[in-house]
Amino acid sequence: MTNVPIEGILLPNEKPKHESSGNWKEYFSFSTDHKVIGIQYLVTSFFFFLVGGIFAMVMRGELLTPESDLVDRTVYNGMFTMHGTVMLFLWTFPSLVGFANYLVPLMIGARDMAFPRLNAVAFWMVPVVGILLMASFLVPGGPAQAGWWSYPPVSLQNPTGNLINGQVLWLLAVAISGVSSIMGAVNFVTTIVKMRAPGMGFFRMPLFVWGVFSAQIIQLFGLPALTAGAVMLLLDLTVGTAFFDPSKGGNPVMFQHYFWFYSHPAVYVIILPVFAIFSEIFPVYSRKPLFGYKVVAISSILIAGVSGIVWVHHMYVSGTSGWMRLIFMLTTMFVSVPTGIKVFAWVATIWGGKLRLNTPMLFALGGLIMFVFAGITGIMLSSVPVDVHVNNTYFVVGHFHYVLYGTVTMGLFAAIYHWFPKMTGRMYSESWGKIHFWLAFIGTNLNFLPMHPLGLQGMLRRVASYAPEYQFWNVIASLGGFLLGMSTLPFIFNMVISWMQGEKAPDNPWRAIGLEWLVSSPPPVENFEEIPIIISEPYGYGKSEPLTANLRENSHSTLTSAD
Repeated sequence: MTNVPIEGILLPNEKPKHESSGNWKEYFSFSTDHKVIGIQYLVTSFFFFLVGGIFAMVMRGELLTPESDLVDRTVYNGMFTMHGTVMLFLWTFPSLVGFANYLVPLMIGARDMAFPRLNAVAFWMVPVVGILLMASFLVPGGPAQAGWWSYPPVSLQNPTGNLINGQVLWLLAVAISGVSSIMGAVNFVTTIVKMRAPGMGFFRMPLFVWGVFSAQIIQLFGLPALTAGAVMLLLDLTVGTAFFDPSKGGNPVMFQHYFWFYSHPAVYVIILPVFAIFSEIFPVYSRKPLFGYKVVAISSILIAGVSGIVWVHHMYVSGTSGWMRLIFMLTTMFVSVPTGIKVFAWVATIWGGKLRLNTPMLFALGGLIMFVFAGITGIMLSSVPVDVHVNNTYFVVGHFHYVLYGTVTMGLFAAIYHWFPKMTGRMYSESWGKIHFWLAFIGTNLNFLPMHPLGLQGMLRRVASYAPEYQFWNVIASLGGFLLGMSTLPFIFNMVISWMQGEKAPDNPWRAIGLEWLVSSPPPVENFEEIPIIISEPYGYGKSEPLTANLRENSHSTLTSAD
């Protein structure tokens, strides 16, 4: 690695200019330590995960009966808009950025992120986004009610006549979230390209780093479109421009292009790091090298590349011409090739391994099972005839939630349990962890599986009332939703009690291979006493060569273990 000074970038042999107070108060401070910022992201996003979950449970309570009899219809519209917005912009994105913040510098042998102050600023914009969204409940007319996609002309309606309304606050929040994510993307890409330890070429990087790198490239190229679209819609609402207002000559379909050009690749921004979490966890609990490491790494870049040419499959019924439907149907189907490579590699890794069904492994296996189902329904939706038939129905909602909850959130829980000892220096309770898994796994399937037959039967999404013949499946889905909500309670109990008074964790409780496991638990402020020199590929379970040449000698017993 070169040591030529670069203005504003922390080089691998430089020490970050911050110190840990060792006090809980530092998590409420403007810290520039990537590990503190990572935990700040995770705790903040989990709070909003609970908020979004409460919205979901209120909606499922409404849908227990065909009549609209629990909340007012406008309240319901605000609930489903805020549920989707909070779960995407304040749970999945920030939580994955939190893991990336914590782990990427450790995994590549760096002392911190390339731009520590920029990193801190990007985080503190997230609570601002949350405050704006929650404040929208207090303004006249309540929160935005046009859905988390906010298509015009519905999103241009302003029945209160006030300049400050829920939709305006929603757009401000989305724009600020976009700026925060762009800043984070610049930081991650720079860190991974410039801060890797000596000897760590691209094909010696852990796959979690590959997943973050691929996802953040998508952010750099796609996110400006959504941010620009949000700003243009905000101008239409506040100063009377006519970018998307059809009554003034604007084109509302153009907003859909701005929105989906980023918002479908955003699914890969979310799921690529989760795929990488699976790739980190399966070798550890199978005690086998990851099958096809280099091919799996390249598949992440392929997914990132193809993600930029699939967005129109969300617009098959928006006046899209036949030739364009055909092109985007084929590109969408092609995404199944690199994702299929990953699934094959994970199954080949698990096959014949010495499986340990610890809580992280259970959540990873559960996420993999539900992703396979989500992938099957995704291929169905990529087909023009099927998509046109089930467009705007609960079939789409079920597919989306199998991706976003069944795969992504299950993967996030797997990561939390796996790296909890490293982050806190404490062990969690396996018994409570397994209770959490089974409640979450059963609740997820009970909640979202019934949405598929509902959609095939024709039940529209985003409605507070429905025909009586849809009630059976809605009751099952609502009971599953309540169980899914309750499943979070043992997780909270486990995390809080374990962090406060859990058994002290060893540096490497899972006997895993990776730089993050070769430092203390929790890691020191500067991560490494001496920057490691990487001399082999990762995932060498059962192989004899060490990973590094200059970390402390007693770590090599972990790296050379052949069990």
